[in-house]
Amino acid sequence: MRRVAKLIASSLLFSTALVCAPTIWAQQQQLTAQDYANAERFMSYNVLPLVYHGVSEPVWWPDGRFWYRDRGANGFTYMVVDPTRKTVAPAFDQVKLAAALQRLMGRGAAVSAMRLPSVGFQDFTLANGGQTVLFELGDGHVRCDLSGPGVCTVAPEAKHGREPVDVSPDGSRAAFIRDWNLWVRDTATGAETQLTTDGAKDYGYATDNAGWTHSDKPIVLWSPDSKKIATFQQDQRRDGEMYLVPVTHGHPKLEAWKYPLPGDKDVTMIERVVVDVDARSVVRFKMPPDEHRSSLCDDVSCKGGSGWDDVEWSADSKTIGFVSTSRDHKQEWMRVADAATGDVREVMSETVKTYFESGNDHVNWRYLPETKELIWFSERDNWGQLYLYDLATGKLKQQITTGEGNVTQLLRVDEKARVLYFLAVGKQHGVDPYYAQFYRINMDGKNLKLLTPEAADHAVTLSQDGKWFVDVYSTPQIPQVTVVRDETGAVAVQVAKQDIGALTAEGWRPPVSFTVKARDGKTDLYGMMLRPTKFDAAKKYPIVNYIYPGPQTGSCGSRSFNAVRSDWQPLAELGFVVVCIDGMGTPWRSKAFHDAYFGDMGDNTLPDQVAGMKALGARYPWIDLTRVGIYGHSGGGYATVGAMLHYPEFFKVGIAESGNHDNREYEDDWAEKWIGLLKVNPDGTSNYDSQANENFAANLKGKLLLAHGTMDDNVPENNTLLMVDALIKANKDFDLLMIPNAHHGYGEAAQYVARRRWDYFVRNLAGNVPPVEYQMKPYAQVRAVLVDGPDSEDAEF
Repeated sequence: MRRVAKLIASSLLFSTALVCAPTIWAQQQQLTAQDYANAERFMSYNVLPLVYHGVSEPVWWPDGRFWYRDRGANGFTYMVVDPTRKTVAPAFDQVKLAAALQRLMGRGAAVSAMRLPSVGFQDFTLANGGQTVLFELGDGHVRCDLSGPGVCTVAPEAKHGREPVDVSPDGSRAAFIRDWNLWVRDTATGAETQLTTDGAKDYGYATDNAGWTHSDKPIVLWSPDSKKIATFQQDQRRDGEMYLVPVTHGHPKLEAWKYPLPGDKDVTMIERVVVDVDARSVVRFKMPPDEHRSSLCDDVSCKGGSGWDDVEWSADSKTIGFVSTSRDHKQEWMRVADAATGDVREVMSETVKTYFESGNDHVNWRYLPETKELIWFSERDNWGQLYLYDLATGKLKQQITTGEGNVTQLLRVDEKARVLYFLAVGKQHGVDPYYAQFYRINMDGKNLKLLTPEAADHAVTLSQDGKWFVDVYSTPQIPQVTVVRDETGAVAVQVAKQDIGALTAEGWRPPVSFTVKARDGKTDLYGMMLRPTKFDAAKKYPIVNYIYPGPQTGSCGSRSFNAVRSDWQPLAELGFVVVCIDGMGTPWRSKAFHDAYFGDMGDNTLPDQVAGMKALGARYPWIDLTRVGIYGHSGGGYATVGAMLHYPEFFKVGIAESGNHDNREYEDDWAEKWIGLLKVNPDGTSNYDSQANENFAANLKGKLLLAHGTMDDNVPENNTLLMVDALIKANKDFDLLMIPNAHHGYGEAAQYVARRRWDYFVRNLAGNVPPVEYQMKPYAQVRAVLVDGPDSEDAEF
C-alpha cells in the first residue's frame, strides 16, 4: 500500500449503467480528441524532455569530485564538477565513447552520443586522467580507452556471474545468495566460495523476500576491513503464503510466496549472525530471533533490497551496534554484539504509545564506540530530536537538538570535531514546514547553524570526506538552482540553473500552494492546486481531490520543483480544479500531528480533506462543491472508497486503484505498525473491523470505479474483490476494471487507465461526453522517453 511512483493502467472492464443528475446533463459538452491531446501534452513523457539542466542524484567520487547527468534540448551530457578547482566540465568525449560502444555492441545496437542511457549506460568512473571510462553494461564490466580513436572492451562474463551482489569495501569480494546460502566471489578471478551450508528453503541467509518485497540481493553489511559480513538467517518456515494466478492460455502457473498477515501467530523472524569470510565460519548472536522489522520502514531493508538499516560496524571491525524493533513497532532496543563470540549487550531501549520511527527516509541513530557514545533519535518531546547517550551505561548524557521542527536525516557525524550535520524541517519561522534545510550543530547542543539559507526545499548530497556538499534547492513554483557549498555553507561553485523556458512556452503553469485549517479549525494544513491553463474565473469548476493518506507520506509529495505531479495537470486541462492536501496523520510535522489517527486507518485524513475543500470552496467562487471527486492509488485507493462510503453526500465520484481496502488482508508489518496488533474479541469482532471498507458498502451513493492488477504482489487483488463482493451483496452499482497480469503499478496499461480515469471524471463529475476511445501515446514510445532519463521520481507513465 506504499506510494508507487508509477501509478495507473488496465484491461477487462465491467461497467454498470451511468446515472447522472439532470442538472449535470443540462451542462453536457462533447469533448474531442483534440481536447484530450491538449491534456496529454502535460503527461510526464511530454513534459520532462522540456525541462533542461536539472540535477538529480549527483555521485561523489573518493577524490572529491562528483558527476551528474545534464539534460539539454538535444539529450544528455555527463558532467564532472571539481569543487577544489571550481570547474564544471563534460566528463568525457561522448561522441568518441558512443562510436566505440557501437563497434563493441555491433550493428544491432543504435548508440547515440546524447542518448547513452537508452543502451544501459548509467554509473561510471574515470581513470588515466579521464581518458578511460569504466562502467557496467548488462552483465559485463566495460572499459573504454578514449586516448586514441576509442576502444571499448568487456571483461569475460564468466568471471562475474548473474546474481545480484554486495561488494566489500576494498572491492575484492562480492557477496551473493545461491540456493539459500551465502557465497562470495573474488572480483578479480571470479573464484567462488560458499560461506554457509545450512541454508534451506524459507530459511535462507541474507534473504529479503517477506510480504510485498521480492529481492534476490543479499542483505548484508561488510565489516570495514572486508573480512566479515553481518547478516541473518531468515526464518519463514511457518509463515502463511499468498497466491496469485496469471491470466494465460492453458494451465496457469501458481505464484506463491511468504506473506504474513496481521494477527498471524507466525511471522518472519531473523537470526543474526556474523560470517568470517576467510575462515568460512558463522558466529550466531546469543539472543532470541528478532522480528523482521526496521526502526524506520516496514521492511528489514528500507532501501528496496539494498543495504541493511539499523546495523553499524565499529571502525576496528570487532563489534556491531544494532537496533531491534518489536512486532508492533512500539519498542526499540539498542544493542552491541561481539563479532568474535556473538555475545550481546543491551545498551538502552525506548517504548512509545503509538509507533517508533528513527527519522524520515533515513535511520538517524549512530554507533560511536571510539568515544563510547550513542546518538539516538526520538520524538519524545513531540519533535524529532537527537540525543547523546553513554554507550557503556546506557544513560542519557544530554539532548542535542531542541525546539520546534524535526531533524529528518542525520547525514554526517564529525567525531573529531564533535559536530553533526543534518536535514530538518519546520525550524525556520515563516518558512513552509515541508521545506528541508541543512544545519550543523555541536554535540553539546551549541552553535546551531543554518547552512542553506534560501527559503526553499533543499536536496543535499555530501562528499565522502564531508568537506563539500551539493545543494539542489527549489520550490514547487521556482525551478532548481544547484551549487556546491563547503562545510560552513559558503557557496564554492555555481553548478546549474534549471531552464523551464520550453516548458512554459508550451503553456505549463506551476501549482498554486495554499493553506487551510484542519478538522480542528486550528491546525494549518498545506496543499497544492492545479487549474486549467486556460482558466476562466467566471466559470464553475468541479473539484477533484488526489489523495494519499499516509501515514508514511502524504498526498502532495516533495516540495521540490517538479514539472510533473502524477496526471493532475492533464486532468485539470479537461475542466477540473485538482487539489492535494496533506492532512493530519501524515509525517514531517509534529509527532502529535503524525499520530492524529493512529489505530484508526479508516480515518484516512478524510475529515481534513473535507474541511480543506470546503474552505477552498468558500475562498474561491469558481470551485463547485456540488461536484466533488476523489481518486488515489494503493493507500489512496483505500482512502477513496472510504471517502465515498463515509462522506457519500460530499464526494460524488471516486476512482480507487489497487486499494488495500481491508488491512487484515495486507502484509503484517504495515498494518501492525499503524493500527496496532490485531485483537479478536470473543464474539469474533476485532479492532480492525471499523477500518475495513467492505463493512460499509451499503453507504455507497455516488459513482465508484474500482481498479486492480491481477498479479499485484504488493496489495493482492483480494483486497478489491472483497469490496466487490460486499457491493454486490449490498445491491450497489459500481464499475470494475481488472488489469490482467499487472502488478501494483500498471506498466503497459498505464496510459489506458489514465485515459479511463479522465473519461470517468469527464462523464460522471463534469457531466460531459469524452471522445470515444482516445488513443494516448503508445507504451513503447513513452517508455523510450522515460527510460532515457526522467529526472523526476514522480515521472510515471
